[in-house]
Amino acid sequence: MADITAGMVKELRERTDAPMMECKRALTEAGGDMERAEELLRVKLGNKASKAASRVTAEGVVTAHIDAGVGVIVEVNCETDFVAKNDDFLAFTRNVAALIATANPADVAAISALTIDGAPVETVRAALIGKIGENVSIRRFSRIATAGKLASYLHGAKIGVLVDFTGADDQVGKDVAMHIAAMKPVALSTAEVSPELIAKERSVAEQKAAESGKPPEIVARMVDGSVAKYLKEVALLSQPFVKNDKQSIEAMLKAAGASVKSFVLYVVGEGIEKKVDDFAAEVAAQVAAAQK
Repeated sequence: MADITAGMVKELRERTDAPMMECKRALTEAGGDMERAEELLRVKLGNKASKAASRVTAEGVVTAHIDAGVGVIVEVNCETDFVAKNDDFLAFTRNVAALIATANPADVAAISALTIDGAPVETVRAALIGKIGENVSIRRFSRIATAGKLASYLHGAKIGVLVDFTGADDQVGKDVAMHIAAMKPVALSTAEVSPELIAKERSVAEQKAAESGKPPEIVARMVDGSVAKYLKEVALLSQPFVKNDKQSIEAMLKAAGASVKSFVLYVVGEGIEKKVDDFAAEVAAQVAAAQK
């Protein structure tokens, strides 16, 4: 049996907001497998145990740049929220976004060799690190070139959205971008939700339904209904519009004579585990070292 440490319990609690003892029991049942333990908690506690999906776990900003039919959204990370508000750091992120728009690099690695005001991006980044005293990294970007229209929305520089759409009313694109930032869909339509996400949701639904003790045919219908509800909740077109929850995004777009071709949603630090320093322990260790 795997040893369940206090650190593992703490991590699962931070990921799910579930009670400590529930986390320990789930980890024990899962043999120490964090992902399986989270799934077990979702079965028992419902969606309360999936809050980690929206939690910001690293610092930095998301920046968007739109010009002449080309849109870019980029995430640049740093170590503290203080630096994320630094003028030099913010200027660097804006320069990188504009550079991606014009140079169209193949990937993040290719950005380093491009130039900002005649200097390689890597040189500029290294100089910035020396100036602010923190590591800075370009994590990811998306670039869209379109014959249609582009809209972006930044929520406090921590959430960024880029939308490729068509329609006469520019406000529609802005409204959709704001909606995406608020509701965080994972795909444009139910048909585009990844098989992996559907399989995970079906697994959770099957385990919940199995606990009902109902006949197999009813359990099957319960599972199908749960998955259908999930798909409706995470697909942009089927979500209720945040400005009018009586109307879906699809219906709103149809009424406006508009359509959405694609979108990109970035949340700063999503998927990155943030190191948490124990200041008291660090001080105690330094004192002990000094006494020796």
